[in-house]
Amino acid sequence: MIFPDYRPRRLRQNENFRAMVRETRLSPSQFILPLFVQTGKGVKDEVSSMPGVFRLSVDKLAEEARDCLAAGVRSVILFGLPASKDATGTGAYIKDGIVQRAVRELKNAVPELMVVTDVCLCEYTDHGHCGLIVDGDVDNDASLELLAKTALSHAEAGADMVAPSDMMDGRVAEIRAVLDENNFTNLPIMSYAVKYASAFYGPFREAADGAPQFGDRRSYQMDPANVREAFREAAMDIEEGADIIMVKPALSYLDVISKMRDEFDHPIAAYQVSGEYALVKAAAANGWVDGDKVMMESLLSIHRAGADIILTYAAKDMARLLTL
Repeated sequence: MIFPDYRPRRLRQNENFRAMVRETRLSPSQFILPLFVQTGKGVKDEVSSMPGVFRLSVDKLAEEARDCLAAGVRSVILFGLPASKDATGTGAYIKDGIVQRAVRELKNAVPELMVVTDVCLCEYTDHGHCGLIVDGDVDNDASLELLAKTALSHAEAGADMVAPSDMMDGRVAEIRAVLDENNFTNLPIMSYAVKYASAFYGPFREAADGAPQFGDRRSYQMDPANVREAFREAAMDIEEGADIIMVKPALSYLDVISKMRDEFDHPIAAYQVSGEYALVKAAAANGWVDGDKVMMESLLSIHRAGADIILTYAAKDMARLLTL
């Protein structure tokens, strides 16, 4: 027997030893903080189902950005809440749209912050779906032009990276082509390549007012039962020009993240989504768990599974803990 010659507890006996041999390390530089931006002035409204998460008006963004940088978080991703919606999601791609104004504000006020933009139509359409509706269904190919138009408008506003989340087939190729044609060849694409039709999105839909008004999104988001299909989705997006591929949600799909890491060399992002965040916050509020420790352990598991980048609403709080 190996024991007593090998005693694993020797390297666990105090924090100095534990830190020295730690295999997985989190850093604030890995985090991207999602931000919800809306119309109006002086607005900072907390999302009831997501404690610590706010809907902010454009004039409040610089303050939030400086707070991010002070905590060590250098990247944010923007989700817009427009003043009005229509059938074609016009607010997603107009020059003076809510996200476009937010990007310009952040890049002017805090140029060192990396600003990523979510590219989708669901928050801007009156029907709440991620593409155009034709004959009662989401028309994949008819939606591609508007998604690419949205990405281009974000690039022109100054975005550092675009992140298409719509799950329309072929949208990465369309966006890459339009960006390249307009001299944005160096602008990277972080594709929501493996996005599941998850029940964990509930609080986000409250925050972004983006729930579909009829039906659901299972005809374009992935079936939670499938993992082999995830390889096809990721491979297709990489072939079309994605620079980073994302798995969403994260915690219920750690096996998928791990398999993606084994299969692909591209950087992998994972999104700790609103429901995952809200569950920890709710349990902590009831005194059932230590919220900070559970959140940190959850993020560690996402990184350990293979994610290089983590989108999380807890980015600032966790970054502060990591730098103590």
